[in-house]
Amino acid sequence: MKVNVEIDCTPEEARRFLGLPDVTKANDVYVDAISKAMKGVGNIDQLQEMAKQVAPMGEFGMKLFQQFIEGGMGSKGKKPE
Repeated sequence: MKVNVEIDCTPEEARRFLGLPDVTKANDVYVDAISKAMKGVGNIDQLQEMAKQVAPMGEFGMKLFQQFIEGGMGSKGKKPE
């Protein structure tokens, strides 16, 4: 037997329903800090170094994200199996 349930709700409603914390204030502080830091970036090397420092899990997180993006780009045009 297969049962499908469709729930129509906003992201805020889903967050509350699942009992997840509201991280809006923390996100605002993080975005503000990143915006201020990027104002002083003069070239791509500075931008990469700054991104490594502020990214979640540091340089490992950046490499993982890069592999994720490259994997998605590599599968572009391929049909799912």
